[in-house]
Amino acid sequence: MKPQTDKKSQKPQKFSKKPVKPAVEIKPAFTKLTSQFDSANIPKDAVQILNNFDEVIQGVRPLNSKQQQQLPDHIRQLSHQLTDQRAERRLGYMNDSIQLSSYVRYYTWWNLVRLTRLFANLPEELFPKANCICLDCGSGPLTVVNALWLARPELRKLELTWYCVDVSANSMALGEDIFLSMAARMGETPWKIIRVKGSFGVSLRQKASFVTCANMLNELDQSSDMPPEFQTKKYYEQFMRYSTPDASFILIEPGVPKAARTLSLMRDRFIKDGFTVKAPCPHAESCPMNGFKSYTGSKNKWCNFAFTTDHAPAKLLKLSERAKLPKERATLSFVTAVKNDKSSINDEQLLCRITSDEFTLPGYAYGHYACTKLGLVLLRSKESGSINSGDLISVKIKTPDLPIDEKSGAKVIKL
Repeated sequence: MKPQTDKKSQKPQKFSKKPVKPAVEIKPAFTKLTSQFDSANIPKDAVQILNNFDEVIQGVRPLNSKQQQQLPDHIRQLSHQLTDQRAERRLGYMNDSIQLSSYVRYYTWWNLVRLTRLFANLPEELFPKANCICLDCGSGPLTVVNALWLARPELRKLELTWYCVDVSANSMALGEDIFLSMAARMGETPWKIIRVKGSFGVSLRQKASFVTCANMLNELDQSSDMPPEFQTKKYYEQFMRYSTPDASFILIEPGVPKAARTLSLMRDRFIKDGFTVKAPCPHAESCPMNGFKSYTGSKNKWCNFAFTTDHAPAKLLKLSERAKLPKERATLSFVTAVKNDKSSINDEQLLCRITSDEFTLPGYAYGHYACTKLGLVLLRSKESGSINSGDLISVKIKTPDLPIDEKSGAKVIKL
């Protein structure tokens, strides 16, 4: 290779033998530790099932051509019952064959998309061990059980016994048929399912060391005029009656203010009783996004997470459009708790759980809200797309004496 020449002098330029060091060593402003909704962590066989979940349902509860044509309308009617007409909804609506079929083909499918993304990215110490007694409250069509089966292949090899509790026997029966069908497709031995018809609080023969529920507390809150502060005490006491002293919990609800408030109150009780909240909270201090006023109409923030539906099954997105219920984002709120946690936290690093989508800030900057032991913080960055809702990052800061954002009251950290 010939040395380059300066066009003005036409003399050969000499290359330096020693590399030139930059004046300042550049270090990353933060370290990304985990992503809460990384779709790459969902097993390939689970993705195959999710993409063709309609075929799984059709195999256990088939619809004829006329019923399939009417499905989008039935889904839209059910949507009204679950939202603006929920006061008129019957308690046992899932026992109706048309509503159950519509629910499973739309809502269960979307819930599996949400929950598999979450479960595939949670810490493994939260999940049950061999010969564990598990409990799913408000089980419906066994959505949590099916999502765990899909998201955590290591659990499929364990001999687990599941108590599934719900007021709808038909819903649980269909959910078990779906579960057995998935297990057969994957060539795995299924877990033992014990269906218990009854409401939350029905007596069980054994105590569970792994307890879950999804979208149950929100429905209980909707049927009661009492505030979450009153209701949560009853929920927590019942969970403790159901569980062993060393049980772990995963509670998931829709990403709406009242449900998030309930989970924040549950978190307080877990911490008070010596549990460690493994996710989403990066600390055990007071919750800065507890939704205290948000469910009554205030602008107060509540803890919820969202991810885009870019990786959702194409057939599910098409069905959503036909039902005139298109989705661009999936949201949820959740809390997890475990006893006897031995993990340690590095005090030199500030752990931040990202709790918002990216938004623009004045000065050609981008922002995210995050939950930390310092309270709510506003992360300000010049780069776009580097972090997402649900990510856990660590930031090294010299002092907690940080500027305050006038709009939100959050401490400002520049990345």
